[in-house]
Amino acid sequence: MTHRQILFVIFGLMAGMFLSSLDQTIVGTAIRTIGDDLHGLDHQAWVTTAYLICSTIATPIYGKLSDLFGRRPLFLIAIGIFLVGSLAASFSTSMYMLAAFRGLQGLGAGGLMALPLTIMGDILAPRQRAKYQGYFLAVFGISSVIGPLIGGLFAGADQILFITGWRWVFLLNVPIGVIALVIVSLFLHIPGQQRKANVVIDWFGAVFVIVAAAPLLLVAEQGRTWGWASAAAFTCYIIGGLAIIAFIATERRMGDAALIPLKLFRSRTFSMATVLGVFVGFGMFGALLTVPLYLQLVNGSTPTESGFQMLPMILGLMISSIVSGQIISRTGKYKMFPPIGTGFMILGFAWFTQLTYDKPWWYLSIGMVLVGLGLGQLMQTLTLASQNSVGPRDIGVATSSSTFFRQIGGTLGTAVLFSVLFSRLGTTIPDAFKDKTLAANQAAALKDPSVLSDPNNATLLALLKKASTGDFSALGNALNGDTSFLNKATLALKAPFLDGFANACVTVFTIALAVVVIAFILSFFLRPAPLRTRSALDEAAAQDAKDAAADTISAEEAALKAQEAANRMGSPVAPDTGSIRIPGR
Repeated sequence: MTHRQILFVIFGLMAGMFLSSLDQTIVGTAIRTIGDDLHGLDHQAWVTTAYLICSTIATPIYGKLSDLFGRRPLFLIAIGIFLVGSLAASFSTSMYMLAAFRGLQGLGAGGLMALPLTIMGDILAPRQRAKYQGYFLAVFGISSVIGPLIGGLFAGADQILFITGWRWVFLLNVPIGVIALVIVSLFLHIPGQQRKANVVIDWFGAVFVIVAAAPLLLVAEQGRTWGWASAAAFTCYIIGGLAIIAFIATERRMGDAALIPLKLFRSRTFSMATVLGVFVGFGMFGALLTVPLYLQLVNGSTPTESGFQMLPMILGLMISSIVSGQIISRTGKYKMFPPIGTGFMILGFAWFTQLTYDKPWWYLSIGMVLVGLGLGQLMQTLTLASQNSVGPRDIGVATSSSTFFRQIGGTLGTAVLFSVLFSRLGTTIPDAFKDKTLAANQAAALKDPSVLSDPNNATLLALLKKASTGDFSALGNALNGDTSFLNKATLALKAPFLDGFANACVTVFTIALAVVVIAFILSFFLRPAPLRTRSALDEAAAQDAKDAAADTISAEEAALKAQEAANRMGSPVAPDTGSIRIPGR
């Protein structure tokens, strides 16, 4: 393909990716307002969980089906499903209804996340591919910046064109999605991709991956609420474990037709890249979710402001991805980037472990840049390693499998780290009240009549009154629900809460640091093969031509053997010219 054709294809892929990435940032900003309006703030976790489970499960299914039926139709289907889910979500009248429609959106989002990288693997040689990653990261960066702004705008408006403001969070996807459909239909034409005949679809594998992943992702998201040793949690563990065993047995029996062929894991490069992806996903989501929460609660930033304050991480990610991409394109070497990338993440999380509640934003931005510089080198390098370690016909399933396991790692990271965060608050906040300096400042503030009469301090004063009776559990649980009472409260009164939350976040960052250290050690065991110089489509076409030539030679050899056998029996076989040769004439 020419450079112009490649850019047209990338334009179509970027439209689909923008649709998915923008939606996630907008909804995340507006979800509290949506929960208040639908009278179900305590059910907002189900909205996130439904989307996450469906998108994660759909990812490997899209990869396999696109190997069988072509990338373009599957990408169009993914956009269509996402559009239908978005439109339906805008009509939601309850949080459960919204969760169901967000699940439908997730079924489309699984394709929007997996297929662009797969298509890049089809049309570009690995060394070329690294150069174009910057386009996709630009989409991610733009959506990360404008998403919170748009989400905050919609969430803050009572009505826009006679429609409740937050419903435009989902309605906005409709025009963007229609534009994406048009762009993809016009420009996303991949030469040489046709539907394969006599395909075998691994239906049982698809069922078992759903039955395995859904309960495990569910307990990962809801375990903190249910209790990790509750009956519901153990039910999910048992169902998920049995389904994993059944899935492995099914994939072994299906061979090359499997949803996630086990032969992929015979490659040490693919296996190690997958394991690293799980650890990196764990650490990445730990940073992407904990830091904005810290900015909003401790620094007092609005959701929109916290979105802009995350720019250092996005910039670090884009810069390192573009620079590493250029180096890979020119040298064809990428073994150095996993150790360097995880090294930068170690520095970033180590920096975060020194946080205190009174640290300014610029202090956090240094850690964000370091983590971003690490992630930018890892995200594309691990995908390159996975794609380069398999045959051209397995690019789709390899890419989607790599994305699938990275999402699993991210989900586990979110579940474990958030569980640690909120469980630690029961200890760190009461401990902060015992700090002599904070206690003295608080005691002085409580003697000020203007502080006592300020309505912004009412909730805090009630909590302090409970604590004075010895009920410290109220302090530890104060941040588990609505934390808006901290926004305008007097600093001396709320400082122990901020200090306790900051200390709990330090525990989270310490765990993430330990996980990334393990990834750093494992990165030295990654043995990447030299990058191939041809695209997957070129290699597949060459392999098809070779197979056809081999079939022709085999047919000619069979004909010659038949002729020789006939000659030995005295009945020569005439060449296939439409005439009959009679013995003796």
